[in-house]
Amino acid sequence: MAHTSQEDVASRLEAMDDRLARLETLLLGLTQRFEPHTPDVSQVTASIQTWVTDYVSLRLQQLVPETCEHPPEPEASDGPYLPGTTTPCTEEVVHRVGRIPIPFVRQMVVDKVAQQAHADSVARVDVEFFEKSATF
Repeated sequence: MAHTSQEDVASRLEAMDDRLARLETLLLGLTQRFEPHTPDVSQVTASIQTWVTDYVSLRLQQLVPETCEHPPEPEASDGPYLPGTTTPCTEEVVHRVGRIPIPFVRQMVVDKVAQQAHADSVARVDVEFFEKSATF
């Protein structure tokens, strides 16, 4: 009887080894399946850069179509103009506008003078007209 119990123990150990081997195989398969895959950083970066470039290009084409019309540029031979406008002025007026230190105030003054010059049909803004129309 001792002999059969040893065979029984041996067969049970063999069955246990088979089960453990099968379990190890299943665990290895699960580990490989669920193990986080680490992507190549340079490929991910290149992919993101390509996407951003394409997106920005598309948006720019939508926002600034090639058929965008621009006002005609004034001819340089006509003399100086109020900055950002087509209103002719003297060099002294350009110098005075340049001395206004705050950009949005400078633009407000230029816009007001240009509107007043257009309303009064002034051919060229001089210092006297500038000082008169630049006051708020």
